[in-house]
Formats: sequence, C-alpha cells, structure tokens
Amino acid sequence: MSDFDPRRPHLPVAGLTPMTTLDYPDHLAAVIFLQGCPLRCGYCHNPQMLEPGRARPDEWAEVEAFLETRRGLLEGVVFSGGEPTLHADLPLAAARVRALGFKVGLHTAGVYPRRLAAMLPYLDWVGLDVKGPDAHFDAIVGRPGMGAAHRESLVQLLASKVAFECRTTVHWRDLELEELHCLALDLAAQGVARYAIQVARPGQCLDDAYARPVTSAPSTAELHELVHRLKPAFRRLELRG
Repeated sequence: MSDFDPRRPHLPVAGLTPMTTLDYPDHLAAVIFLQGCPLRCGYCHNPQMLEPGRARPDEWAEVEAFLETRRGLLEGVVFSGGEPTLHADLPLAAARVRALGFKVGLHTAGVYPRRLAAMLPYLDWVGLDVKGPDAHFDAIVGRPGMGAAHRESLVQLLASKVAFECRTTVHWRDLELEELHCLALDLAAQGVARYAIQVARPGQCLDDAYARPVTSAPSTAELHELVHRLKPAFRRLELRG
C-alpha cells in the first residue's frame, strides 16, 4: 500500500524488544508486544498481558520515534502479544511501520480472521500459533469457537502470498506425542511448509497446574525422534526449546 495515512494508531503497548534474531526467522527485528488476549491457555507464561488495556495518547508516537532510530539497522518489526489482532488499529500501525522501510511480521493465534485479512496487504511474514488439533483447540485455549476462527485464518494464509510458519507450543497436559504427530501431518497435508514445535516453559503459568511436572511426558529423545520422522513432510521443521 503506497498511500501514507497520517493518523496515529491507538495501541496499548505491553513491551518492546529492541533487537532479536528469534522472532522473525532469518531477520534482525524489533518486537512490539500489545496488551490483551481473549485466550486463556493454561501454559501462558505472560499472564500479565492478557487483560485489555487502553493506549496512552503518545504511546505510538514513542514507538515510532524509537523505530526511526533503527532505520538501516533492523530489517523488520514484529507485532506480538497478547493477541495483536485484538486491536482494530493494527493494520494502520503495520502500514506506518512499512512506510518507515521495515518488513512487517505478525505473531497470532488466528482467532480474528477478519482482522488478519485486513492485515495481509501489509504483512511480509506471519507466525501462526496452532494450539492443537481441531478437536482440542477450544479446550486448550479456554474459549469456545476459537478453533473455527483459527481454521479460517489458516485457509487465508495458505491462499495468500505472505510467507508464514505454523508453530505449536506443546504442554504435555494438553497433548500426547501421537496427537502432536497427527497434528503435524495434518498441517503438512493442508500445504503448510514451515513448522516449529516449541516446548512450553515451566515456571510462571496462568494455571498453576501447568507449572508442575507431567509424569506421562515423553522423553527428550522421544521428542527428537518424532521431529526426525516428521522432517520429510516439511520444507522447514524446527524444535525450539
């Protein structure tokens, strides 16, 4: 989109990572975390970002002032959360970031497909969180109807020209190894070429039960063996700690 919109977006910023190589594959990027998420995943390690917030009047101006100092140093800017597509002004913010010369990335669970559709013209890359198989999606995120919305977002991404990866954060209270195997193969069959498996972090979790060890959890060797078996199904498959 070439027309620059002079309006400033109103977005509640929960945090900003000035530089990372982890959040936008193969790119040096900054990450803008937005406050608020409708999901209640038990393993969530950022529960302080869940409740919606109201943007301060000069909040986005401060973000843009920072990004001005990173022009020529960073390749991209990633919107994360929380769930960034919760916010109606996100497409406007993405357009302004692109006007500054940055590529734009997005981390999303895909639970607002209309907002994702509005974002696609401004996006260069998306990391789509696949919480689990269709049959378990709503239970994992603690909200009804989210699985259907997520499926619509995946269909949009598969039909678009935007580069994307799917990623699943695995907590063994929610998924068994064979269920993860079937989920990965289902994604590959739909046309997903890049997939990442992330093991949920212990410690701070929204639900204290998720911070406790799961006795039925597979061993590290078993998980690596699964990844090895799945690699031929994807162009790129990663196991992230």
